[in-house]
Amino acid sequence: MKFKTNIFLLTLATLLFFSGCAKEIQEHNKPAMYWYSKIIKSVSEPDLEKADEYYASLQGEHIGSPLLVEATMILAMAHMRDEEYLLSEHFLNEYIKRYANLDEKEAAEFMKIKAKYMALPNPRRDQALIKEAIMEGENFKKNYPNSIYLPVINTMVTRLYLGEAALNESIADLYDRVDKSKSAKYYRELKPQPWINWNEVDRLNSPWYRSWFEGDGTSSWYDFLIPDTKSVVSRNSNIDETKELGQNNETK
Repeated sequence: MKFKTNIFLLTLATLLFFSGCAKEIQEHNKPAMYWYSKIIKSVSEPDLEKADEYYASLQGEHIGSPLLVEATMILAMAHMRDEEYLLSEHFLNEYIKRYANLDEKEAAEFMKIKAKYMALPNPRRDQALIKEAIMEGENFKKNYPNSIYLPVINTMVTRLYLGEAALNESIADLYDRVDKSKSAKYYRELKPQPWINWNEVDRLNSPWYRSWFEGDGTSSWYDFLIPDTKSVVSRNSNIDETKELGQNNETK
């Protein structure tokens, strides 16, 4: 009796396994509308990871389908809604490169800049992304001088400039704390926007729960742990020290 029970359970497990495999095998060579409907359903649930997989199937099996145009923009907006800004930018790049006409490209470029801007809740954490967002914002203003999105672009770019200046000031403060006056001066002079009155710009106050760990840009609770040595090195401080070394050698 026990032997028969084991045989029954083994047979049942085998049937379930192969039925599962058969179900996976059937998820191929489907019409474009099938994959599109799967994407819409997954976005509405929401299960964006599954939606991305269905998008890959739609793109792989129906590269010329007009449904790809809408599916690409839907996923770009869905990922932006879920604050997955890098994935949103990926789908916007696909849309711009493959499908957008001139008017659609303008809107998609605007959304790309917005995705970068929204990905920067704290400007102290990503210097490269700030520079990239500023560059794309300035290029947008040159490429679309009459765009309806210009007021929003101008606001975002201005805030990005202020964020970049705040980051540079924080770096300068750090160099002051380790007696790197030339490097501190270099970062304080990185304010090339003459239309901003920097004397009227105040440093942003961090929330109390974040300032415990990050400080206010000039100091923090772990300040006593930072050694009083020349341990912070930058490309600019290396240049300054090399020049000083060369001058000393010429004097000798």
